[in-house]
Amino acid sequence: MNTALVLNLTGVVLFFSSLFMLMPLLTSVIQKGPDLSALGTAFSLSFFCGLIIYYITKSQNKVELKHRDGFAVVTISWLAMTFFGCLPYMLSDTSLSFTNAYFEAMAGFTTTGASVMSDLERLPQGILLWRSMTQWMGGMGIIVFSLAILPMLGAGGMQLFKAEVPDIRVEKLKPRILDMAKSLWYIYAGLTVALIILLSITGMGLFDAVCHSLTTMATGGFSTKTASVAYFQDTYADIVITIFMFLAGTSFSLHFFALRGNVFNYAKSSEFRFYCTTVLIAITVITVNTMSEHSTLSGAIRYASFQVVSIITTTGFATADYELWPVLSQMILICLMLFGGMVGSTGGGMKQVRILLMLKQAYREMYHLIHPRAVSALKLDDRNVPKETLGGIWGFLFLFILIIVVASLLLSAMGVDMITATSTVISAMANVGPALGDAGPTENYETIPVAGKWVLIFCMLAGRLEIYTVILLFMPMFWEK
Repeated sequence: MNTALVLNLTGVVLFFSSLFMLMPLLTSVIQKGPDLSALGTAFSLSFFCGLIIYYITKSQNKVELKHRDGFAVVTISWLAMTFFGCLPYMLSDTSLSFTNAYFEAMAGFTTTGASVMSDLERLPQGILLWRSMTQWMGGMGIIVFSLAILPMLGAGGMQLFKAEVPDIRVEKLKPRILDMAKSLWYIYAGLTVALIILLSITGMGLFDAVCHSLTTMATGGFSTKTASVAYFQDTYADIVITIFMFLAGTSFSLHFFALRGNVFNYAKSSEFRFYCTTVLIAITVITVNTMSEHSTLSGAIRYASFQVVSIITTTGFATADYELWPVLSQMILICLMLFGGMVGSTGGGMKQVRILLMLKQAYREMYHLIHPRAVSALKLDDRNVPKETLGGIWGFLFLFILIIVVASLLLSAMGVDMITATSTVISAMANVGPALGDAGPTENYETIPVAGKWVLIFCMLAGRLEIYTVILLFMPMFWEK
């Protein structure tokens, strides 16, 4: 691994991530908020550290980026961004400890939405906007943002893109990786602006509309209100946010083709059809199961739809305390956390296409038991799926479950009850946020032990970077020449 090159690109990422602090900083200046000094100090440290690291290792920025270097850059950059991103929380009136501040920042950048903060209404607007900005940055990925504006990465940039947005089949939307990254960000930013306009029409207010739009498109779930979206009690806002959460959980490559006139690509995508089917079935079952909790059918559909889309896209917003719902509905929501959004979306989880391919393979195995001499190929969108891809999926699934089991046992050993331990680990791995037990939709993660928070920090990072990118750094062979 080329250490100097990895540090050089990490410095670049820190530099550009610091620029995102300017908007919260400007907000604090306008509001004359008490967080001005904290944001100013955090911006300066991130900005100059990024520049210093970049110029010290500048001689390496023309070196070709290897596959191994790409994985290292993504993970190390994420850890470095989180360190500097937690400074506003530590230096401001929130007075969070390093562990809590790092947990909050990691939950932001990984778009998990798990928070240790309570009484959000008392926080300055600069800090609240920074929380939302961290999720918006992490939604599409600061690495992809760097790809869009740094031609110096050249062809090696594809290694970063594969590591940052893992895809079973990374579709080249345009011939050049830079054009592809720019296209993704234009769509991402365009949908965010559209949502800001639509939410501003309601009584939400411009600042709340901006913050909720940033975290909706990132499928992050950070809110400016302790009660989340439930605070507004606005049917129109619930519907709009539900629609945009669904869009954010859809592959952005489909949005790209739709904008070019190929709208039928949505219908042609078997993953999208599976995604829609899963959402509709879950909404129907939960609506029926929670009818007694609501006075009208429309109310039951409204709350079921919002919670289902919020959980399956791993956004984590809440308009109802689903811990009060029947156990069946709670279990469905836990399962949806694992499903996650589509590949190529900002959603977390195992991704819809993996679940679909595992179901297809299970069906094929049963078919072969009945017809042992039959020869059948496993296809996705009329294309054969290689055995290597299926092997990778099963390996990913094993590691995903293994980490959940081990992390849940670790939290249980720290005295966390079984429901809270298991649900928080699943939520962290799937980058959802709200869980069950002491970390339900109306609580937060403040009561989790310090060591338990570091376990969840690892789970959030591993889940966001799809496990392999993080696990590889712990393997001795990765560091061998």
